[in-house]
Amino acid sequence: MTENSTGNLIEYDRINNYLTDIFNRVLIIEEDALKNSKFSNLTVKEMNTIDVIGSKTIAIASEIAEKLMVTISTVTTAINNLERKGYVVRERSAQDRRVVHISLTRQGQLVYRIHRKFHKAMVNRFVQGISDEDTKILSVALKNLHEFLEEQRKK
Repeated sequence: MTENSTGNLIEYDRINNYLTDIFNRVLIIEEDALKNSKFSNLTVKEMNTIDVIGSKTIAIASEIAEKLMVTISTVTTAINNLERKGYVVRERSAQDRRVVHISLTRQGQLVYRIHRKFHKAMVNRFVQGISDEDTKILSVALKNLHEFLEEQRKK
C-alpha cells in the first residue's frame, strides 16, 4: 500500500483512528472492570504486573521489568504493593539466595485467570468471521506494528 492515492490515505487515517480508539478503550474498560470488581484495590499497572507474573513459571524482578518496560525499582514498588494486598509472594531461590522468585497467591491466580479470560474473549471477537489466511495477514500486520513500537522505544 502506498500513500499516493487518496483512497489509501483514507485507509491509513481509518486504521490510525481505530488503533488510537482501541488503545484508549482497552485501558478504560480494564480500569472500569477493576473498579467495579472485588479487585478494586488493583490499578491497571498492578494488573499488568500480575499478568506478567502469571505468564511465567518462575518470575524474577528483572524479567518483569523488561516485559513491562520499566525499571527494576518500579517493579520492586509494584511487588511490595501487590504483596501487601495479598496477590503475590516472594521466595528466595534455593540454588542462589540472591535471586528472589515472585509468584501469585490464590487471589493473584484468580485475578490473573479473569484477566486472561477477558483478553481471550477480546481476541476471539477480533478474529471472528476472518478466514485463517486473513488472520495470518492480520498477525503479520500486528507483528510489524509491534516491531515499529519496539524500535521507537529503543531510540
